[in-house]
Amino acid sequence: MFDVDKWQEIFSTISKNKMRTFLTGFSVAWGIFMLIILLGSGKGLENGVNEQFKDDATNSIWVNQGTTSMAYKGLKPGRNIQFTNEDHAILKDMPSVEHAAGRFNIWENTTISYKNQYATYDIIATHPDYAFLEKLQVKTGRYLNELDIKEFRKSVALGEVVERELFKGEPAVDKYIMVAGIPFKVVGVFTDPGGDRDLNRVYIPISTAQRVFNRGNRINQLSLTVSDVTVEQSNQMVESIRREISKRHTVHPDDKRALFIWNTLEQYKKFLSLFASIRIFIWIIGIGTLIAGIVGVSNIMVVVVKERTKEIGVRKALGATPGSVIGLILQESILITAFAGYIGLLGGVGLLEIISPYFAGGESYFKDPEVDLRVALTATGILVLAGTLAGFIPARKASAIKPIEALRDE
Repeated sequence: MFDVDKWQEIFSTISKNKMRTFLTGFSVAWGIFMLIILLGSGKGLENGVNEQFKDDATNSIWVNQGTTSMAYKGLKPGRNIQFTNEDHAILKDMPSVEHAAGRFNIWENTTISYKNQYATYDIIATHPDYAFLEKLQVKTGRYLNELDIKEFRKSVALGEVVERELFKGEPAVDKYIMVAGIPFKVVGVFTDPGGDRDLNRVYIPISTAQRVFNRGNRINQLSLTVSDVTVEQSNQMVESIRREISKRHTVHPDDKRALFIWNTLEQYKKFLSLFASIRIFIWIIGIGTLIAGIVGVSNIMVVVVKERTKEIGVRKALGATPGSVIGLILQESILITAFAGYIGLLGGVGLLEIISPYFAGGESYFKDPEVDLRVALTATGILVLAGTLAGFIPARKASAIKPIEALRDE
């Protein structure tokens, strides 16, 4: 049952000690506020890094050609490595490889046109498997396929932005566009959940581009995805790739400048481990801040009991039970802790909501800072519970005071 007199007494005690109550409540509110901000910032960093990996498959390996820096088998350093179709075939036949693709860009003429619409976009010649590496999603029609490669078809897949700007709402599939002055048939339109970079691109079969643009059998970059393997196994694959490609191009096995290999899986796992450590660190700092607030509540309740010793003695002399004395002090402790914790929670969540729109887009490593509301409420609940326990010790001490000793207290 709601005891009006008891609550009036609690509010009266608080109003008589405004500064002390404010400082105690502030320490609790600040603890919750900082915990929410730290958790939200950690999540923002995690979201930003995940967004960077979202554009590409996280189990991919990218191989770029470089320049030899070591003499080997009578060959001098300084040779430029040039990938070919045979290198792609080697990667595709390696164990644990799911998808493999080679690519090169058309730089000499990047103009693409349809009727009277002209624009410049990235023109990339590649294999059908490249869609898996960039995590492209077909919107209409299809992506490039193996028949396009084998039959040297003049097929082209358009990014969503290219379709919108060239066709102005008109269906693009089965229409012909001019790619670097050569007619290509649009076979499909794709979108990319990872960002806008790929949406400003067009993809054409690599075999066709090698013929049409006089590239012979040359490739500038190799990429592949691996099956469900561990980081150690993917690193072993990197070494196998380096060994096989180096052997074919007569490169010293230890020449790291001849081939630049990026293992996305390894980097992704490193980031996951890093953020697991960051989360633990944030919780340690946050809990430490909360403990400081709780200690403040406990100390203030000790002072409250000391100041009200005579009053408690009178209460007990008039028949107050130990339970009623404990309840009175605990209620005051819970009130201060719960109210201050709620204010800190609102402040932290409110600040995250205010700054979140400024980090909602782009390719930043900090994106959409947020905190799980369940975690926030749980932290506040724990704080209230801890505040209750913090007030229990002085409350229990107060309940044990004998009336005659209390009345003699100076």
